[in-house]
Amino acid sequence: MPVFKTPFNGYSVRFSPFYESRLAVATAQNFGILGNGRVHVIDLSPNAPVINELIAYDTADGVYDVAWSESHDSVLVAAVADGSIKVYDTALPPHSNPLRSLKEHAREVHGLDYNPTRRDSFLSASWDDSVKLWTLDRPASLRTFREHAYCVYSVAWNPKHADVFASASGDCTVRIWDVREPGSTMIIPGHEQEILSCDWNKYDECLIASASVDKSIKIWDVRNYRVPVSVLNGHGYAVRKIKFSPHRRNLIVSCSYDMTVCLWDFMIEDALVGRYDHHTEFAVGVDLSVLVDGLMASTGWDELVYVWQQGMDPRAA
Repeated sequence: MPVFKTPFNGYSVRFSPFYESRLAVATAQNFGILGNGRVHVIDLSPNAPVINELIAYDTADGVYDVAWSESHDSVLVAAVADGSIKVYDTALPPHSNPLRSLKEHAREVHGLDYNPTRRDSFLSASWDDSVKLWTLDRPASLRTFREHAYCVYSVAWNPKHADVFASASGDCTVRIWDVREPGSTMIIPGHEQEILSCDWNKYDECLIASASVDKSIKIWDVRNYRVPVSVLNGHGYAVRKIKFSPHRRNLIVSCSYDMTVCLWDFMIEDALVGRYDHHTEFAVGVDLSVLVDGLMASTGWDELVYVWQQGMDPRAA
């Protein structure tokens, strides 16, 4: 399956919700500690296992995450280490990009998520302990959500409820929010170590997963979150990113500082159903295609982006 080499360290990879062969990749120089960043927009070749770069956007600071617009097929947003969010439109010439730079966060922006139901707004998660709500037609954020006591690493909209989202933080909690409410509506003290990622199940709007430095993934039912529905153990180091399958209710994918990408069925006893060890450095970005069942992508600090079909070897040509 095809591989794409990036000049900098990979941080995040996202499939386009409009084009089944298109992805965006966030990268940062020097492992994101200090230096430049670059956003790559890449296309899978239909006839050969080749990835072509459509365009790349350079930034003065590292890029930690990207998210595609759910309403404009050529627009994407990037989370930058200087606290800004850059908005790009691939349909416009390079000199017209970025369309704008949204700068309110006081520290690095680490996570982004576009609203999949309302499609007009997105969220940003920052190391300044806050989450912000944005729309592209306004230069300032609509709202700031401040309750977390430490960095917010990840944010995810509920797939069924347009006003509900979750945030995952280094304060060891996942918080559930409703944008119509003044504060969070639920606090899940999910782990005893930092929580790096969260995601909602795409078929059951009450199920949410959290991934932690404690090496575990936990599935929670928000109707009764005292005890997790499932605990997935198998990674050797911190679990960096998780994503529920858009095609199969019980499937979730994860990537870890142990350099592996794992596939889990959280409803069966032997939950680990696939392990991919193609990366040679921290695996920090993973995604599943909404448009193609079983199509996966990952990126890591080895400066590589892999795209492959579930069950195949990512390194096989």
